[in-house]
Amino acid sequence: MIYTNAMFEKSAAKLSQCPTDIIREVAFAGRSNAGKSSALNRLTGQKKLARTSKTPGRTQLINFFRLGESKLALVDLPGYGFAKVPLATKNDWQRELETYLNRRQALCGLVLLMDIRHPLKEFDNAMLDWARDAKMPIHILLTKSDKLKRGPAQSTLLKVKNALKDLGGLATVQTFSSLNSDGQKILEQTLTRWFEAPFIAENEQDLGSEAED
Repeated sequence: MIYTNAMFEKSAAKLSQCPTDIIREVAFAGRSNAGKSSALNRLTGQKKLARTSKTPGRTQLINFFRLGESKLALVDLPGYGFAKVPLATKNDWQRELETYLNRRQALCGLVLLMDIRHPLKEFDNAMLDWARDAKMPIHILLTKSDKLKRGPAQSTLLKVKNALKDLGGLATVQTFSSLNSDGQKILEQTLTRWFEAPFIAENEQDLGSEAED
């Protein structure tokens, strides 16, 4: 699977605006300062594919990046806890995000990014609960691993692994750094496994019905 051929497809404010021809996609989610855009740029080898900013929370739309000419995509979800965004706007986006997660048929896996120095916050745990209830595969990136020495980084990794025991085989976790590519190969292998897994019949149906929302 080649990720360097990712191209921006479109941005969507709600489910009905999402691309209808994508048959399988992996969504990236995380708190506003977890390094989501940087991770996507590192994965795809493109410095400006996903917008990065010193102001957390700039990603406020569901952004789709198609993999070449395929019907596969990477999805950048709005960050949790947008900085300097009115409460009403946050609530609207919370509803749209929940609708996407619960009804997007093409979604085959979720990458959840956590700053390795501040893992398992309230919103992270909410996403883990959703993944368990939805039986959705979830892969955790403990980002900014370059900020810690190996010992503390491995200690945090073990702590998070222990917290995932009730999810069984649904959840995996690794350390990751957008700065020095730590863990990039593991991430690529995980995504490829999800994208290339055998299709279930109901997931191959026309996704156009989502446009009715």
